[in-house]
Amino acid sequence: MKYKDVIGDNPTAEADLKIVTVFTNSLVAGDIDKAKSYMADKCMNYGPGPVDSANVADFADHWKGNYKMQSDRKVSFVAETFNVKTGDLAGHWVAAWGDYTFTSNGITVKFPYHCAYHITNGKIDISRIYYDQLYIFQKLGYTLTPPANK
Repeated sequence: MKYKDVIGDNPTAEADLKIVTVFTNSLVAGDIDKAKSYMADKCMNYGPGPVDSANVADFADHWKGNYKMQSDRKVSFVAETFNVKTGDLAGHWVAAWGDYTFTSNGITVKFPYHCAYHITNGKIDISRIYYDQLYIFQKLGYTLTPPANK
């Protein structure tokens, strides 16, 4: 497989980068309705774990929960875009990575993340996010207890 046979320039690069930027900044600012306006009706969001998934309504509920528990939310990121020419992942993608910061119960947590967004007809229809959940829980004071020996 050669790179140029599979990956090409995204013909809607500027528009797709803007969609992801406004979407991300809206989420962090607490404007879930604006963020949802950038999502396709049947958008599916995956991650951070391999079995985690959420439709638009579940995704919005998750963020509404974040708004209740988190303050001083901040995000910084860079993004790139590309077009996958063939296969199950075909289409326009935006990859964004950076840092997300929030405060909860007086504890400030900053962690890196990576998210890939599939854009179709000017809307996000798939997102896949990756970050270290255990780090966040430990930073907030949770502990991990190993199973008892049998």
